[in-house]
Amino acid sequence: MKFALIAALALAPLSAVAQDVTGNWRSQPGETGAYVTVQMGPCSNDANQRCGQITGVFEGDGSPGNQEIVGRPIIWGMQPAGAGSWDNGTIWAPDQDKTYSSKMDLSGNNLSVSGCVLFICRSQTWTRI
Repeated sequence: MKFALIAALALAPLSAVAQDVTGNWRSQPGETGAYVTVQMGPCSNDANQRCGQITGVFEGDGSPGNQEIVGRPIIWGMQPAGAGSWDNGTIWAPDQDKTYSSKMDLSGNNLSVSGCVLFICRSQTWTRI
């Protein structure tokens, strides 16, 4: 029994790392079919939080979109909230040029990203690339 508990505790950090959102993501296409690619990683001001920066903008046909927003932060301040969950962050919606309180949930290679203002929420599923 003690061995099982020690083994579970020893492997716990590995499962947290395996469920990290660090990496490159493709957003779900918007109403026009356009999407962005995002590089997620530790925030510069807090390595435990996750931030994301737009690395590419594409039209529905895959051609380059509005390159003026490449390099802009899209997600910041996401705090770990348990296995594969992140919350208390902020997300910028480029199509509306608005920011929302945000959270994320990771399931395999899919990242559910949502943002809310008051009771109005939007969500997307991003895929790892």
